[in-house]
Amino acid sequence: MKTKAIIFDIGGVIINVDMESCRQAFYTILGYRKIDLMLSTTHQRGMYGELEEGTVSPEEFRAYVLKDSRPGSTPEDVDRAMGSLLTGIDPGKAALLKELSGKYSLYLLSNNNPISMKFCHSIMEKEDIDWRCIFKDEFISCEMKMQKPDLAIFREAVRRTGLKVGECLFIDDSPLNAEAACKAGLKGLVYEQGSDLGALVRASVED
Repeated sequence: MKTKAIIFDIGGVIINVDMESCRQAFYTILGYRKIDLMLSTTHQRGMYGELEEGTVSPEEFRAYVLKDSRPGSTPEDVDRAMGSLLTGIDPGKAALLKELSGKYSLYLLSNNNPISMKFCHSIMEKEDIDWRCIFKDEFISCEMKMQKPDLAIFREAVRRTGLKVGECLFIDDSPLNAEAACKAGLKGLVYEQGSDLGALVRASVED
């Protein structure tokens, strides 16, 4: 079936991520040591996971972290520590996304939260990625009250595109999430951070 849409994960696919950098930022900026209990390569745990599920607010999350942080730490410090997870966009990706948007409908599907999404949008804008125009829609876990790898979030995303499930290609850095997309009927691919995203797409689309 011809590929009409490409759905991208954000962290680890569009924007590079560094778990250790984030962990160290929570230690250094906030003196917060419990972040190790929250961070995961697939989906975050504990209160961080609840933030991405949309069951707690950013204000509640910040307050939760600050109660066990160094005295004098601020909500802005929490945001800054969270933003350190995102380390930038590889050269050439902005041009690639612009090129692909002329051929396919592009979407974002991410386990994410309101605090980190502000950083995501800012990083894309700095790299000349006009995300409002390039991507037709964003499917964000905290807004949808669903998370990968649950099949429901993939099915709902496809429903919102108005396309057939087999017309949608999904790319994620997590094999677990890519496998879940396949189970939901999409064409799921695993992307290794730092590799050639364009080559992966070109080898996989059905025109």
